[in-house]
Amino acid sequence: MSKKTIKCIKTGVVAGAVYGIFRYLLPLAAPFLFAWLTALVLKPSASAIAGRCRIRWRNRTYGIPAGVAGVLELAAVTAAAAGLLYLGSRRLYQELSLLAERLPWWTEQIDRYLTGACRKLEGALSLKQDAIVCMVRDMIRSLGDTLKQGFMPYIMGNTVHIARSCIDLFIVTILYFVGVLLFLQEMDMWKEKMEASIYHQEFARVIGLLRRAGNAYVRTQGIIMVLTTVICMAGFFLLGNPYYILAAAGTGLVDALPVFGTGTVLIPWALFCFFRGQWGRGMAVLGIYGACYLLREILEARLMGDRVGLTPLETLASIYGGLQLFGLLGFLLGPVGLLIIKEFGSEGGN
Repeated sequence: MSKKTIKCIKTGVVAGAVYGIFRYLLPLAAPFLFAWLTALVLKPSASAIAGRCRIRWRNRTYGIPAGVAGVLELAAVTAAAAGLLYLGSRRLYQELSLLAERLPWWTEQIDRYLTGACRKLEGALSLKQDAIVCMVRDMIRSLGDTLKQGFMPYIMGNTVHIARSCIDLFIVTILYFVGVLLFLQEMDMWKEKMEASIYHQEFARVIGLLRRAGNAYVRTQGIIMVLTTVICMAGFFLLGNPYYILAAAGTGLVDALPVFGTGTVLIPWALFCFFRGQWGRGMAVLGIYGACYLLREILEARLMGDRVGLTPLETLASIYGGLQLFGLLGFLLGPVGLLIIKEFGSEGGN
């Protein structure tokens, strides 16, 4: 076989192995994988806390194990995050309630606008109301009632499934915390076993690849998305938008997607404000867009650069493929999988 054929076969085998691992093995190992990653992050601080919390009494040294210190540190961070999540959830619930209350009014306004447009068409073109326009108007009119009437029956009909999901989440959480504790205690031992393994080079390459991708792509995009959401939330709050949390979260998610960015949301919003004669509000929205744009340009150049190894087109294609194959988690698994395929499938000839 030629080198090109060998390279194609090897790339296909690597792609199949990556898909199989992500599809079947990753869900089983996910709690322990996240526990290992958390332990890697907590290891320096946990070791420092454990070293400082040692006392010597009657020629014997007593102290807190690094695993216990790390779990206590993780519990404190989790409690703080849970408090912030609770406050944010309360505000989000208020915004959703306000949205549900105003939805019938919005549908009425849209219905009135469509009716006026149909009458103008009748007067200008001597035509009756178009059936498609009327159908759209009826759909919008009934949207509010559908949302209100469909939420509670869904909750009542899926009570058993929701309860089971809560139990599974509780068990996974316990496994996660126990895994963090054990990984912190046994990390040095597992490192020695990995170095003694016959697959030491492959382990090192995969870990190095994931570390590079995590530091460069996931870390950078996560920081930018959080800061963009905070900027948008503060800006929308100052503008008096009653849905500032929902709007900021949506804008942050759109900004995380390659090619799109915050301009996909904020520029049309500013143009709409200008069209309505709200020049000050439109300029404020453009100011928010400018702040988000500068933030992304500065942080991407400073934190990521070209270390990911994927072009914007490759990133977009891998995200789309990951979403189709693995759902929402594919937003991260797609680029990581493509990096692994390029790393191990590029060998074997030119």
